[in-house]
Amino acid sequence: MHEPLLTAIGKDLSVRSARAAKTGEGVLDESTFNTIEVDRLFDAVNCASTVVGQATLYRSLAHPLNSVEAITAKQDALKELDSKADLRIQVEGLVQHAAKYEEEFYRLLFGTFVGTFGNPLGKMETGSFGHATYRQGTKLMLDLVKGAQGLPTPESPYLRARLEALKAFGSTRSHALMKGPVYLTERAIRTKAEKWLLAPAIKFRPTLFKPRLIITLLIAMGLLLHYAPALGVSRHAMPVLMVVLLPSLLLYGPLIGGFDRDSIIYPLRDGYRDSRDVQQALEALGQIDELLSFHRYAKAFGSSTVLPTLIESDQHAMVLKTVRNPILGKGNVDYVPNDINLNGARLTFITGPNGGGKTACCKTIAQVQLLAQIGCYVPAEQAQVSVADRIFYQVPESNSLADREGRFGTELQRTKAIFFASSPRSLVVLDELAEGTTYQEKLEISRTILGGFYQVGNNTILVTHNHELAEQFQQRDVGSYRQAEFIHGSPTHRLIEGISRVSHADKVARRIGFAKEDIERHLAERGYVGGCETSSEGK
Repeated sequence: MHEPLLTAIGKDLSVRSARAAKTGEGVLDESTFNTIEVDRLFDAVNCASTVVGQATLYRSLAHPLNSVEAITAKQDALKELDSKADLRIQVEGLVQHAAKYEEEFYRLLFGTFVGTFGNPLGKMETGSFGHATYRQGTKLMLDLVKGAQGLPTPESPYLRARLEALKAFGSTRSHALMKGPVYLTERAIRTKAEKWLLAPAIKFRPTLFKPRLIITLLIAMGLLLHYAPALGVSRHAMPVLMVVLLPSLLLYGPLIGGFDRDSIIYPLRDGYRDSRDVQQALEALGQIDELLSFHRYAKAFGSSTVLPTLIESDQHAMVLKTVRNPILGKGNVDYVPNDINLNGARLTFITGPNGGGKTACCKTIAQVQLLAQIGCYVPAEQAQVSVADRIFYQVPESNSLADREGRFGTELQRTKAIFFASSPRSLVVLDELAEGTTYQEKLEISRTILGGFYQVGNNTILVTHNHELAEQFQQRDVGSYRQAEFIHGSPTHRLIEGISRVSHADKVARRIGFAKEDIERHLAERGYVGGCETSSEGK
């Protein structure tokens, strides 16, 4: 169960509070979340107007859907917003209006009102008693109800249900309290419907200007002055009495404001903060804004985007035509697309020199799978994907000083966790295998591990420089083989058929200035010969 979005956002207005699940407990685990750069993916896709919309999107990325029906429902809502411009404009207007008052609502729920003489620190502390914040903050929720009631009824069940949730808030107790009037009785705060007609109560007005109270005080002061002589106050003492009474009016604000804040505003906001009705209405707003964010991302991407066709399959499947990376391809007309077909492959080997785009392509595959499972558009001309129960991405990891297993053991633990948590419906990307041991052992262990994944039947992609490993599987007619294309030593960033036996390690070393001649030059300049320094100090 997720914590309520309102609680997650909190006083810090955090939109990145969601965390991926533990390995095997959700579609995405924390290591994969970090490896495929979900934070950067969020930045690319995030076009939401509201804080709750952004928090909803981030949560979706951390906990993607694993149901074809749930994803299809969001896709249908996006299709309706795309095809009905008038409806989309009205929905956008509702969300944009909410964005104006949203932060004030959070300030009401989580802020502190320090009064006239207080010293506010930070944006969640206000030098007032909370009256203005209460009016502006509750306006968010009241206007959401009015706005939803004024919209036409959508055809898509997902969008219709979210608008109905906003309308339904209009019949809740929290809405009645926000709309007012609110009464403070001897026992509790009541709505007009809850208050007994003859019960004594204080009617709350979210303002320091309270006409009846002010008139009453002025009348009382006038009566006091009028009857002062009858009470034994001489005419000569009247100026002194005036000097005493007038400054007492300065206490009006702190006394009335402090009473409203502590006795009414704080208890009301605590109730709103814990209200399930408020939570549901805000989550509905966030989900609507998330849909609009998907629509804006697709329009702003700059290349073809499409809602993927979802494949019902017992084994993971994916076919992408001219797919671009969701992050790097945004607004980049020069980004080189690729075609991906993982159907029936089970094992896919991607080989080639460094800098050819192998890792970028694999991250594209994982990120597109993730976007598909939150109901979003993906950057491709055509896309067919099945719903993955797990998305895994393993990269070489360095062990800590406290890890007794060393690098090899650390990586093997990760591979083991992935293997035991995967099923035929999983997508697994492995960036090299069995690092930190001898070449022969690496070859044998990698062959065993990949054989195990092949029997599971999921789609496993191995990024490797080990062409001998790929060739052994190719000789058995097992798997699919792609290599990074280079023309005249330069990468095209396309994947083509085959296994690469080329290494550009020397070119990389030359590019960064650490080739053989660079090392020899450094040794000669420092006077190192045979491992010993030849300076006079070393003789």
